[in-house]
Amino acid sequence: LLFSGRSLAGFNPADSTPVNPADVVSVDAIIHSLYDVISGPAGEKRNWERMRTLFIPEAKLMATGKRADSTMGKRVMSVEDYISTSGPFLEKDGFFEREIGRTTDQFGSIVHVFSSYDSKKTLKDEKPFMRGINSIQLWNDGKRWWIVSVFWQSETPDNPIPGKYLNQDSQ
Repeated sequence: LLFSGRSLAGFNPADSTPVNPADVVSVDAIIHSLYDVISGPAGEKRNWERMRTLFIPEAKLMATGKRADSTMGKRVMSVEDYISTSGPFLEKDGFFEREIGRTTDQFGSIVHVFSSYDSKKTLKDEKPFMRGINSIQLWNDGKRWWIVSVFWQSETPDNPIPGKYLNQDSQ
């Protein structure tokens, strides 16, 4: 993509909250931090300030899937939209999401991660209530990793996660 006549010289995302360097030191670290910050038991407040430090200010989170009428739909959110709409659900009911498979492609300072996940209400739940794939775009500004976008789709009976996107023990 071309920035019509604009230079990227001097471009820096705005840092409003100090980041924990351990959260953003590597691709593994930022992916782990993303899952960690949204997970927790019912009644536990999530650290939304921490979540904000993982994303560039312009980041988008996008869910897609089939509607009841079988058409495909999407919901596009800013980080603040996600916190205000999904946060209360995660905190009220309990939510634990973990990575169950990953494929990664990198070119220079950009990385694309297909991160397969499963979701449970409690850590003691035997079976997840949901699985799917998070398509995560990352950028390294030379100092740290940033999440640019997260685009996800849940698994359905007619659209199961392909085995190549699962760890051996998740199949």
